[in-house]
Amino acid sequence: MDAWSDPMATWRHAITTKIEAGQGSDELYNDFEHGAQLFERAAENLSKEDRTALFDVASSLRRGGDVRARLAPALTASVTRLLELNPLRELVTMGENLQVRVERRAALVNSWYELFPRSTGGWDESGTPVHGTFATTAQALERVAKMGFDTVYFPPIHPIGEVNRKGRNNTLTPEPHDVGSPWAIGSKDGGHDATHPRLGTIEDFQALLARARELNLEVALDLALQAAPDHPWAQEHREFFTVLADGTIAYAENPPKKYQDIYPINFDNAPEKIYAEIFRVVKFWVDLGVTTFRVDNPHTKPANFWQWLISAIHKSNPEVIFLAEAFTRPARLYGLAKIGFSQSYTYFTWKVTKEELTEFATEIARMADISRPNLFVNTPDILHASLQHGGRAMFAIRAALAATMSPVWGVYSGYELFEHEAVKPGSEEYLDSEKYELRPRDFEGALERGDSLEDYIALLNQIRRANPALQQLRNIHFHEADNDQIIAYSKVDALTGNTVLIVVNLDPRSAREATVRLDLGALGLEAGAQFEVRDAITGSRYLWSETNFVRLEPLRDVAHIFVLPELPASRRERLAWREIKTYRA
Repeated sequence: MDAWSDPMATWRHAITTKIEAGQGSDELYNDFEHGAQLFERAAENLSKEDRTALFDVASSLRRGGDVRARLAPALTASVTRLLELNPLRELVTMGENLQVRVERRAALVNSWYELFPRSTGGWDESGTPVHGTFATTAQALERVAKMGFDTVYFPPIHPIGEVNRKGRNNTLTPEPHDVGSPWAIGSKDGGHDATHPRLGTIEDFQALLARARELNLEVALDLALQAAPDHPWAQEHREFFTVLADGTIAYAENPPKKYQDIYPINFDNAPEKIYAEIFRVVKFWVDLGVTTFRVDNPHTKPANFWQWLISAIHKSNPEVIFLAEAFTRPARLYGLAKIGFSQSYTYFTWKVTKEELTEFATEIARMADISRPNLFVNTPDILHASLQHGGRAMFAIRAALAATMSPVWGVYSGYELFEHEAVKPGSEEYLDSEKYELRPRDFEGALERGDSLEDYIALLNQIRRANPALQQLRNIHFHEADNDQIIAYSKVDALTGNTVLIVVNLDPRSAREATVRLDLGALGLEAGAQFEVRDAITGSRYLWSETNFVRLEPLRDVAHIFVLPELPASRRERLAWREIKTYRA
């Protein structure tokens, strides 16, 4: 990007102003001569026809007579256009080269579903969980696709360490049949470039990828850069880790938590070897057809490593998407986005009040040029207190908020079954966490009993697909509701004129009423307008205006997702504007 002084524009403005002020030919002699010289300079290196046109202007400026008539040829549309295409440039300042990263649409608009392949095997005749395989996982994908998700994300599918293996509920005393944590990667069966033998072979995994493509699903793999004590790296490349004074390798700690089954990589010890090995691993899976990675705790690794790795992968495979599981301070989160991560986890899980949600949604919209937030309603690590104690309605509330506040959202398996029991009071860990044991689920039976949120989630994804306003991040506007438990916000797609208004009851236990006062200008509507709204959830239609009454009941409808009449083109352009916030990470 270059900047320069435009002497021609400066001259045209100055002489026009002087003529309008009544100055005559004698007073303007120097101005006319200066202009003639500028046009002669501008004519250099032009075609013969264009050069002649500008010389004619210079001649007109030097003739005597009426000043307006002398100036007129310099102001014609054709001459103006010629100067715009061939400007005179003085005091040129050359800016630094800037890179623009263009990604595929799935980086912006996506619905994620997380499941553990090993939990897809069901039960045997005695009711004991059976270890799933890639084949049983392929069967499970049909339900995921039916719910309307775009991406299915698997925790690590690699061999799991046997040394210091964790038992159920993260105990240090596993039973012989305990399966361990998938994040304790590596054993005698291989490391990050191998599949768990009980899941299947690489060929079996490729068959799973093929089935996912048939269902229009994309498979995302977990990229966790750590190793179990019996990972091949720990045996062959001790320089990848921190070796303590007693000769042992340091395991991961986050006081008071200890992860004896995981060795963190020390990127300072042998960076060239580590970089090359991790690139090899990622490229191995990309070459098999994996185009999305969920990166575990990237903020605990060097930023320059991620910048190098993502750039190196994108040189041959620009379609690859990287999601950062970065629960960290804003500067770090946005810094990771700037160096190449396509999406990031956020603190949405902990934003529960009207004030918190309004501030959060406004902030992620302002940062849309830097970061794309993925609003997961839960994860294997995070069962928020609101879900533990809010009842079934809270699960619907949080899903409606996540699906409409960001074009990217996610659900961890079991959410649709209202799983809400924590391992102990005050904890966000699930009881009988799937991180440490098999958790097959009877999704079909839950649907038949009416104990499932599956249909509601499918409807939310359907609404997202049908409304471009919900597929963009930049445009969100909050409207006044005179009840702290009722939140109202709208999104408008300035390209199509699609407008969606969302009203949510944040109270999972009580019916709430509110008067919602709309900012009609933010909706592209004129003052005093009346218009029909259609609730995309129920199909009901209402006549709305600036002031409206709303009542939402937890056991019936926790939210309205109103689709407004499409805006005419004449009103769309002004709605494309948004406030821009600069942020230096």
